[in-house]
This record gives sequence, C-alpha cells and structure tokens, in this order.
Amino acid sequence: MANKNLGLLGEQFVTDESTYLNRRGLLKALGFGGAMAAMPAQAGVFDLFGGDDEAKSPIFQRKPLAYKTQHPKPDLILTPEQKVMTHNNFYEFGTAKTDPANNGQGMQVEPWTLKVEGEVGKPGTVDVWQWMQKAGLEERIYRMRCVEAWSMVIPWIGFELGKFLQQFEPTSRAKYVAFETLYDPEQFPGQKSRRLGGGIDYPYVEGLRMDEAMHPLTLLSVGLYGKTLAPQNGAPIRLVVPWKYGFKGIKSIVKIKLVEKMPPTTWNLLASGEYGFYANVNPAVDHPRWSQATERFIGAGALSVKRQPTLPFNGYGEQVASLYTGMDLKKFY
Repeated sequence: MANKNLGLLGEQFVTDESTYLNRRGLLKALGFGGAMAAMPAQAGVFDLFGGDDEAKSPIFQRKPLAYKTQHPKPDLILTPEQKVMTHNNFYEFGTAKTDPANNGQGMQVEPWTLKVEGEVGKPGTVDVWQWMQKAGLEERIYRMRCVEAWSMVIPWIGFELGKFLQQFEPTSRAKYVAFETLYDPEQFPGQKSRRLGGGIDYPYVEGLRMDEAMHPLTLLSVGLYGKTLAPQNGAPIRLVVPWKYGFKGIKSIVKIKLVEKMPPTTWNLLASGEYGFYANVNPAVDHPRWSQATERFIGAGALSVKRQPTLPFNGYGEQVASLYTGMDLKKFY
C-alpha cells in the first residue's frame, strides 16, 4: 500500500491569492458563511475561508487501547496527532473547525450501545465498550480525503465492519447498510437549531452498499493514535471507509440497519447535486465549485498550501475498483 505520490509537490500547486479570495467571495455570496450550509459535516472539513486557528488542547480523557499493529505498515507520512484532534468538523458541536474539540469535551460516551436491526437473522444490541475488549482491535493506517480537497493520514484503531455484521446473520434481502448518529440535543448543541447545526436535519445518517460494507478495508473505528476516540473524532465508535470522501465516515453511531433499498444519506439529502451516495474519491469528477484533481495534505508544522495529485479511490483502487466494474463513476458519483 506504499505510495510515493504522497510527498508534497512544488510551488506550481500553490493556490494563488486571487483565486483563493475569489473562491472565498463566491462561497460567501452563495450563503456559505457561518453555518456553511452545504459543506459536508463529519469529515473534518478544512475551512475554505482560511480559518486555520487550532482549537484549545483537548481535556477529554482518552483511554489506551490494546491492538495489533498493521503488517506491513504502509509507507505514508502521518498527520500529527494534534492536527487530527483539533481540526475537525462535527456540526453537532458547532460549525467552526475548532468547535468540536472545544465544545465536545463533556460528551458522555459511557455507557454506549449499538443496535443492529433490519434484514438480519439475529438482530441485537451490542455494548460498545465490552465489544472493544473482545473484538481483536487492529491499527489501520489509512489516507483520509475530504471532499473539500484536503487530506490526512491517520492511524485508526478498530475492527472490520463486515466481520462485525456477520454475527447478526445478514439475510439475502440485505443490499445496503444504513447508519445513524446519536440524537441528543442536550449533548449536541448543533442539533437544537438548523442554523447552529449547518442546516442539517438530524440525526445524521449515512449508508453503504452491502459489498462496500463487507469489504475488509471498511472499518468501525474506536480509536486513533493508540487511544480511544475523542468526541470530536466520533467517540466512541465511527465508520472509516478510506476510498470514499470523509463525509461518509459517520460519527458516534448508535444504530446500524440492513435494508433492501438504498438508504437516505445526510449530505445527499441536503445537496444531491454536489454529494452523491457513493462519494468515491475521483480526481476526474470535480465538485461544482472546486477541482478535485489535487489535494492539500495536512502534515507536520503549519498547514501547508502546497498540493499533491488526488489518487483515484484515494489510492485504494487495486483493492476496491472491482466493486464498481461496469458502473459510470461520473454518473454515480
């Protein structure tokens, strides 16, 4: 899984000031100030208006995890832990990039249960914290590509979604997997009003096709950098699908339902012309307001303005492209 294309490129990929300011003006004219109503939540969205200020140091107490290290480790440069912890978007805690780390520290993540229902032979409810003790956790170092054209590399800790679902015995009618985030306006101030919560109708929902969910790269993550997740990263359990844009990575999951028909997803409901159900990383399919051909890698030091090429399927094409054989990836974006 090593890739030599992840190094930062030269100055020819720097966004020039006039382009940056024009984009800023355009987005504001379209009504994307404040709540940024059509910017995907859940993805750790980079502030296109230039808001690079980091949040206060988190005080949430994360617990060490026992896990197996991925072998072999991919040859990727990790994003510093502090960036992953403090540069997030989780609109349930507010729309500013620093809001999740600053406003989520009092979130109650214990106890936490995850309900699995729908087209399964054995529906049930799992105690997530107990499951962590017996799941055989593994570290997976994955690229994470945001739809806003920036990227990170994160050492997630978790277990394969497919293996987890097998214990509930999916039936032949299970064609899709639907996910739902906790709905608790007392803990999530953004759920109290559409303005504070980015214009979203909560709870946040997401979905995968069944073969995507069962793919061994698809992860239910319960930690990163050796410890449990913090609230801003989706504590205590979230979805990670490394070949898709980050908004597919639904956080703080409380329900999984296997269904026959394609389930609704939050950002597709809000802006169907911009955010498709599949959301596979594709440099050949631009967002209506910006190119996806390159991305901004967030590495050590100050947030870089240099860019690097976007990789099809975020660099995981060898493993997952066969899932979409015969599909028009521009039509089914």
